[in-house]
Amino acid sequence: MALTHSREDTPRNSLAPPGLSHGLQWLWQHLVHDRHPHILECGPVQQPTLHVLLSRGVKLYVADLITPVQQNDAVFWSRQGKKPVFLSADFLAQLPAIPPESLSAICCWGLLDLLPHEALPSLLERFHSCLQPGGTLFCILREPQLAAGAEARWWFESLTVLGSDSSMQKPYPYPALTNREMERLFPGGNVKTFLTRSGRREVLGIK
Repeated sequence: MALTHSREDTPRNSLAPPGLSHGLQWLWQHLVHDRHPHILECGPVQQPTLHVLLSRGVKLYVADLITPVQQNDAVFWSRQGKKPVFLSADFLAQLPAIPPESLSAICCWGLLDLLPHEALPSLLERFHSCLQPGGTLFCILREPQLAAGAEARWWFESLTVLGSDSSMQKPYPYPALTNREMERLFPGGNVKTFLTRSGRREVLGIK
């Protein structure tokens, strides 16, 4: 059975106070018996994140996929036709060599809000292939009414408290993903969602 909560059926107590992440609370409880989880960090890694995860015994892979799309790096676009085409294969080539089904978790942060929707199936299929059975993709998705904040940065203050810098007000480039779209995109559709008070959702895809 899929662990799926929509906006409508998410309990009101899933509304986390600032900083505290109910999604991360769930994740680390899920990994409580994994002494040395293997985790992929998809953002620009911050020193607090390194300290928190390495202290937990994590084997950490790092691939900053977020900064290039925040900066709209031209190297990942083909503009030869009438409509620009995102070069998904070139983008995914930034990932390190990760053995299939080896990751306990992937910290995707706000990456899915920054990519064209047509690029998401190949990205999520790749992430899914890297996760071990029971592995989890953790990401943050904006609500439709949150129009700006595409330059937000995220890090671990502790295993269950998120630090963030969302002071910049760059608009998001694409429409917000719905919960139903996320269920369709993540292979298997096993998705769990927590609301926050920040206009964002914490979404976990479980393999």
